[in-house]
Formats: sequence, C-alpha cells, structure tokens
Amino acid sequence: MADYDYDVLVIGSGPGGYVAAIRAAQLGLKTACAEGRETLGGTCLNVGCIPSKAMLHASEYFEAAAGGAMAAMGIKVKPELDLGAMHGQRKDAVKGLTGGIEFLFKKNKVDWLKGYAQFTSADTVEVAGKSVRAKNIIVATGSSVTPLPGVAVDNDKQIIVDSTGALELAKVPGHMVVIGGGVIGLELGSVWRRLGAKVTCVEFLDQILPGMDGDVRKEANRIFKKQGIEFKLKTKVTKAEVKGKKAVLTLEPAAGGDAETLEADVVLVSIGRRPNTEGLGLDKAGLTTNQRGQIETDHDFRTSVPGIWAIGDVIPGPMLAHKAEDEGIACAENIAGLTGIVNHDVIPSVVYTWPEIAGVGLTEEQAKERGEVKVGKFPMLANSRAKTNHEPDGFVKVIADAKSDRVLGVWCIASVAGTMIAQAAQAMEFGATSEDIAYTCHAHPTHSEAIKEAAMAVTGKPIHI
Repeated sequence: MADYDYDVLVIGSGPGGYVAAIRAAQLGLKTACAEGRETLGGTCLNVGCIPSKAMLHASEYFEAAAGGAMAAMGIKVKPELDLGAMHGQRKDAVKGLTGGIEFLFKKNKVDWLKGYAQFTSADTVEVAGKSVRAKNIIVATGSSVTPLPGVAVDNDKQIIVDSTGALELAKVPGHMVVIGGGVIGLELGSVWRRLGAKVTCVEFLDQILPGMDGDVRKEANRIFKKQGIEFKLKTKVTKAEVKGKKAVLTLEPAAGGDAETLEADVVLVSIGRRPNTEGLGLDKAGLTTNQRGQIETDHDFRTSVPGIWAIGDVIPGPMLAHKAEDEGIACAENIAGLTGIVNHDVIPSVVYTWPEIAGVGLTEEQAKERGEVKVGKFPMLANSRAKTNHEPDGFVKVIADAKSDRVLGVWCIASVAGTMIAQAAQAMEFGATSEDIAYTCHAHPTHSEAIKEAAMAVTGKPIHI
C-alpha cells in the first residue's frame, strides 16, 4: 500500500461514481473521487434527472390547475405562472442533493479531488496538476449530449439548446421544436407544453420511444397527440439557422424527398447521448474504446487493463442512472473481494411524462423472437383508483413464457408507472411467474392492482374487464 495514494480512485462523481466511492469506503478501502465540476452528482443531479423532475412535477401542478383536472374534482382556480420561482425550486432541489453527496463523502471519509483526471499510466492519473496513484481506478465519467450535424447548440442564446439549456429557458417559448422522440425530448417538451408552448417533435424513425414495447410506443404517441404535441415522424433535420430571435429548420423525409422549413422560437436537440471517454488519456493507460466510444468490460466490470474498471454510461448498456448506481456498488464489492452482481436483464426504464411510461425486461417483439409467449393486458380505465383520480389513460402489459409462465417483461403507462414498475422488477428478479403475481394480494384501491389484473389476463381471467 505504501506505493499507492489510494486503494480506489473513482473518476467522476455521477450516480455510478459517487455510489462506487461510498461503497468502496464503506468496505474499508482508502478511496478518492476525482470530479472537475464545482458540485458532485454528475449530469443526473446537476442538469439531468433531478432538475428535470423538479420542472416536470411543477408543470404538472400548473396544468392540473389550468387545464381542468382540478375543475373536474370541484376545485376552481386560475393559476399564474411565476417561472422564476419555478426555476428557483428546481435549483434548490439540486443544491440540496448535491450538497448531500458532499456530506456523505465526508461521513464515509472519501477524498474529493477537485479537478478532471487524466491517465498518465495504467495506475496513475493527474488531477489539477497533481499526480495520484491508485491500486484500482474506476472510470465513471458518464455521458454527454450527442451533437447533430448541421445544428449548432448555443445554450446562452436560448434559441437552439440541448437538454441542459432547455431547463434554463427564461420565458415560455411560443413554439418549441424537439428534435428526437426519445425519453429526454418528450419529458422536456412536456414541461414547456404544459406551461403554454406549442410543441412539435421531429423524429427520424417511424415511431417515438425507440427500444420500448410496440404497444407502449403506439399508445404513448396517441396520448401525447391528444395532449397537443404535434409529431413529424420519419423526418430528419438537415440544417438549423438562427435568424434574429428565431430558428429556421430544414426538414427532409427520412426516405428522401422534398425539403420543407419549420420556424421555431426554441429548438431542443435531443437525439441521444454519447460516452465521455475523450480527454481521459485512455491510450496512456493502455485502453481502447469500441466503435461507439465505450469501454468494454467483463461481467465484473474489469477492463482489459488489470486494476482499471469501468461502469455506467461509458460501458455498453442503457444509459440510466440506476444502472450506473448498481454497477458502482457491484464494482466496489468486486474490488474488495466480495461478489458484486448486476442482473442486466432486469433494469427498469421510466419516462416521466404524464402519464408515466415504464418497462422492465423484454418487449413483446423481443420475447416473440425467442419463443412462444403469452400476453396479458389490463387498461387503467378499468382500475378503480385511476378512475377516481381522473387518470384513465394507459394500460399494464405482462409478457410471460408460454411454457414455463415465467415473466419475461412488464410494460405500463399510468400516472405512477415509475413506482409500479419496481414491483415487476422485483418479481422478475425472483423468477416469478404470471401466476405468482396474479395470486399476490394487492391493496385496494391502488394503481398497482392493474399489474395483478394484467397477470391474471395472461391465463385469461381478469376480473374487472
């Protein structure tokens, strides 16, 4: 140990990095975390998951007051938007949570090395001009926004923005164009639509939410259209120009054809994210990346170089904060000589729109490619709690193996789908059958009863439809 400054050095303090650092320290390893931002928490806490949820939640209240949901329950109000205060509560949430990680670092004796780390050899990095040597180094540098050729983002001007800039708009745009029909674009587009913007979503593919179950994608499209979002599917954006205080986009059919132009007050570029592996000096550590710029690891999160590990958005798999957290814990435990495992077949994903959209496991399309399946569906319209809450949209879908009845995937659209999906993930982690879920007593009246009824529908016997 005398030769090393630390047992474990984590590069990056996002959900994967800070969790890995804390877990390593809890296991008795001398640990440091290098982070160049002024605050801990990475993209998720500073400009991603947390601030976007603060704006989503606040805008839901605004729309409920303005759009009739409260009136339907006998509450009549005329809301007034104070956008500055709405941004203020978002910033307070971020400040409290990032400060909380700093507290946890101190509590667990994790050293925060303030600066960006760069490899100088396989076991040494340079941080803020200082050389630091560690027995184990975990790369947890996360991801950043994927740029779109021909579309230059400038968040300061607040005309063509990325997801970070879309959280900071000083006023509600008259017309917002979202490039990309994925999770982030739909969430942030939903925020500004609720607050009064006209929103148009341009997607290259023939349907929104790539990677999700086909029924979910169709239903989500229907719901968002009903809410007022306009979709231009099978369409690509080839150019964006700022003219005065407007942006003019050039659109072309994905299959080829005549171009058209579209004018917007704000354009949100949201076509995905890419791993942050540039500038790390990986070559000096003897590491290379794959075609997508990711670092390949084995099941235990070891890279091809002994002593260097990688987790989260820089390795293959879905770019999700909770995946990174679980990998951070498992990686730290593996370094400590324990057995750290992540079941990558059971990683839930959630879209925090209204209603929420969530899924875990295989889509029906994926499951059918592997063999015969049974599917059970139950509409939220028939769920008593959703009905009394005036939340009729959506459904729950359970996909099970036709022979063993083992649950292969669960997908749902419901106001609290993100919370409901945890039950499905836990059931699948224990290898549950649809019958196991169907015969588990669920509290009444709750949204979760829809999961029970969908599981009953797999064998053809739901009660309430």
